[in-house]
Amino acid sequence: MVPQNSLQHVRDIRNRIESAARAAGRSVDSVTLLAVSKGHSANSIRQVAEAGVRDIGESYFQEALGKIEELREVSQNPGLTWHFIGRLQANKTKVIASHFDWVHGIERLKIAERLSEQRPFHAPPLNVCLQVNIGGEASKGGVTVTELPALAAAVAVLPRLKLRGLMCIPPDEDDPARQRMWFAAMRRALEELNSGGAGLDTLSMGMSGDFEAAIAEGATIVRIGTALFGERPRATNTAPPQ
Repeated sequence: MVPQNSLQHVRDIRNRIESAARAAGRSVDSVTLLAVSKGHSANSIRQVAEAGVRDIGESYFQEALGKIEELREVSQNPGLTWHFIGRLQANKTKVIASHFDWVHGIERLKIAERLSEQRPFHAPPLNVCLQVNIGGEASKGGVTVTELPALAAAVAVLPRLKLRGLMCIPPDEDDPARQRMWFAAMRRALEELNSGGAGLDTLSMGMSGDFEAAIAEGATIVRIGTALFGERPRATNTAPPQ
């Protein structure tokens, strides 16, 4: 049985996603809720999974591997989809290529090449998004919009990857209009790539504090952590809240 608070958190977020999608003239089915569970227990993931959330995002591979193993029984029929959303290091790509279904933060061709080489041949192609530093912030990863077309073209031809779209962590903004400004820039970047035949279908953008603005500008995956699970334990609460 799902704990009532977990069920209510999932319902609240889904209701907000539905309202934002309707306001934007979109189907609620066009937006995937990605539960960002870094810093939280496997049991917390199990609770939101029982409430119907099937996409799970992790940032630290060592922490994630234990959860993936512990939740192996939950990962069946219809299964959990595991997304790696952290910073990628070249010496950690083999583990990520072997255990995840999606990678959201590719910003270097070398990393993409290693993921392609190390993806098991019995597994389907690894879904990937390119990270764009849409606000030009030195503290955040990602390529510039100017650098994006060349990286997209190079990643798109790698044999064991499937380039799906773009991901960003925009500057922190409280004003919904300014939030939308950054997300609109991301949408335009994806549209520009698609105008050249890229065929991308994913915008991974929007977190607990701004996902409604992201949906208004075309987000297809919203990464929600705090609003689902509460605050992370202090030791792991070092990244922007998702």
